[in-house]
Amino acid sequence: MAFLADALSRVKPSATIAVSQKARELKAKGRDVIGLGAGEPDFDTPENIKKAAIDAINRGETKYTPVSGIPELRKAIAAKFKRENGLEYSWEQTIVGTGGKQILFNAFMATLNPGDEVVVPAPYWVSYPEMVALCGGTPVFVSATQEHNFKLQAADLEKAITPKTKWFIFNSPSNPTGAAYTHAELKALTDVLMKHPHVWVLTDDMYEHLTYGDFKFVTPVEVEPKLYDRTLTMNGVSKAYAMTGWRIGYAAGPIQLIKAMDMIQGQQTSGATSIAQWAAVEALNGTQDFIPENKKIFEGRRDLVVSMLNQAKGIVCPVPEGAFYVYPSCKGLIGKTAPSGKVIETDEDFVSELLESEGVAVVHGSAFGLGPNFRISYATSEDLLEEACRRIQRFCAACK
Repeated sequence: MAFLADALSRVKPSATIAVSQKARELKAKGRDVIGLGAGEPDFDTPENIKKAAIDAINRGETKYTPVSGIPELRKAIAAKFKRENGLEYSWEQTIVGTGGKQILFNAFMATLNPGDEVVVPAPYWVSYPEMVALCGGTPVFVSATQEHNFKLQAADLEKAITPKTKWFIFNSPSNPTGAAYTHAELKALTDVLMKHPHVWVLTDDMYEHLTYGDFKFVTPVEVEPKLYDRTLTMNGVSKAYAMTGWRIGYAAGPIQLIKAMDMIQGQQTSGATSIAQWAAVEALNGTQDFIPENKKIFEGRRDLVVSMLNQAKGIVCPVPEGAFYVYPSCKGLIGKTAPSGKVIETDEDFVSELLESEGVAVVHGSAFGLGPNFRISYATSEDLLEEACRRIQRFCAACK
């Protein structure tokens, strides 16, 4: 009898975590490494949010919380959806988890049976298909190609839906590409979903506040209110509020699904950390003034990285609408020989040789389901980004 569960054979380790760990290990050995693998803002959590956590500690808010979250936070979440997205949810229709990952995982755990399919546009965040597989479902991949700015086309979504489809998972702005859907682009997808009433929508809006220029964010239920009864809208405080380590994600949706997720969480982790929940109350209810300031900084970093990468031999880098990632193609380097003498046959070869040769850690695109590309997170200082891009230019020029 095998000791480890068969389910483990269906999943792979997170490539983004692996790259960050590899960069840390090389730094510990004295290597000069610039890590661009982590999806984590380099800004500190705003002072008002930190103060709210300290005040909560001083008030003694250090006990177990309700499984689905403290009422104050759940009410703040409902108010946020009304204020920012025009969506009406009672606070009982919300749930708080230890990060967006737990929200997604519990939704799949609560709904998937063996044979159920989940449509996953590729490129995708690395955890989506692994969560589906761990929960007994089958991920069905649909390519959103660079030709279409990494945005899923309605005809391709239509082809992917079968009688076994239970969920369509949607992420805009996207990790890993930064692509964000306009109202019209999203309407084309919701029109398809309206023809298939058995398909639920799980929308990951984690990068909602990180769109650039005059781009206007919309979420599926805003575009098509008739999807309200079969949509789980997930979000969190980690990216826009620079609170990755606080581990607070949240969602709103139909009450029967929220109750099922609450039951799973009650046997899993129970409530999220009390102090982090009180900090999240202040994040959602307090001043939002720093968000446009941080967006402006991210937008400048995006423009720098896109410009410098497009000057690298063999690299083509589209301009993303949001998040803090670029997803350039390294197709022009495939078949070339790296300075080490190794022939670059895949995007994984490219990022491996780049790390060894120039000490720049990025994530290969095949980990996200579409290559030959690689993902760069520009959630770090302009100085580091400029140096990293110079190294990438040098590496590409040295490939023959």
